[in-house]
Amino acid sequence: MIEIREVTTKKELKQFVQFYYDLYRGNDCAVPFLYFDEMATLRSDKNPSFECCESAYFLAYKDGKIVGRVAAIINRRANERWDCHQVRFGWFDFIDDFEVSTALLKAVEDWGKARGMVEIAGPLGFIDTDREGMLVEGFDQLSTMYVNYNYPYYPQHMERMDGFKKDNDYVECKVKVPEEVPMKFAKVTEMVRRRYGLRVHKFTRHELINEGYGRKVFDLLNATYKDLYGFSQLSDKQIDKLVNDYIKIADLNLVTAIMDGDEMVGFGITFPSFSRALQKTRDGRLFPMGWWQVLKILKWHKTPIVDLLLIGVLPEYRAKGANGLIFDDLIRQFQAYGFEWAETGPMMETNDGVLSQWQYLEATIHRRHRCYRKILG
Repeated sequence: MIEIREVTTKKELKQFVQFYYDLYRGNDCAVPFLYFDEMATLRSDKNPSFECCESAYFLAYKDGKIVGRVAAIINRRANERWDCHQVRFGWFDFIDDFEVSTALLKAVEDWGKARGMVEIAGPLGFIDTDREGMLVEGFDQLSTMYVNYNYPYYPQHMERMDGFKKDNDYVECKVKVPEEVPMKFAKVTEMVRRRYGLRVHKFTRHELINEGYGRKVFDLLNATYKDLYGFSQLSDKQIDKLVNDYIKIADLNLVTAIMDGDEMVGFGITFPSFSRALQKTRDGRLFPMGWWQVLKILKWHKTPIVDLLLIGVLPEYRAKGANGLIFDDLIRQFQAYGFEWAETGPMMETNDGVLSQWQYLEATIHRRHRCYRKILG
């Protein structure tokens, strides 16, 4: 018999987070998420997303042992933006037992319906910078710290469940860093500079932190991502947290801005891959020695892979070739650091404009994540 219990104590929340590490320990493709980051994201006193969200967490027990977990989330800002009454499910992990997976999602459905929700969708997080989608292709590919990894039986369970249908697919590409910048990018770069006066700018830490450009990056993200699936506008507090989490520690050689005069119209934020380093930690914990594994990547880039974390260009500048300026600059930085491969972030499979930008590089779609949706009866 499966028992579902809502998480109500800090001890239970720790068990909720720990379940993922236990389930995937020893898996060569799964990447442990940073433990402190997981705990902070799920706590209402640590995560500014709770300005517009409410949540509940559930654990599944079988014979007294934890066998699954799920988060139920209502993002009121997103629901208002998309004119829906939706409860999200995320942090959805379980053993290969159909009773467990169905019981967990039933708990989310019941929690959502009690709050007036009429549909359920996921896996989704609080906001778009959280992990989204269930892995449905690419189970043999090394994951990243920015996306979900799951066993192949997860989508098999979803296909068996009544009412759940595909709502959106994201794809990710593995891109070979070329030995030379492709001629197409070089030509576009020269044309864009000459015709439109756009230019690449490399920020200083002072500009990003003290002159407010770090916040402007995420203001620009709000503008460029506003029409993407399920997007929720970032608030000032959410932006402040993202600046603190990413901008303050980023290698600024791997951050590129596109400027039109004094106005930022596009940006690219990339990080060396932490995947293998995190696999060497003890369940995503930086102490006692996990910090050294992460520091080697952050300071000395001891990895052949670079993660393309966030790229955004204002719509009116995409047609002008601003994306080409970003890639022209970043490829040169990747070459200087000796990166061999780049991992893209999730891209909607219907976003032809974004997907087409890889046609001039050796790029292969190697992972696919899916969001499911169900109308609640």
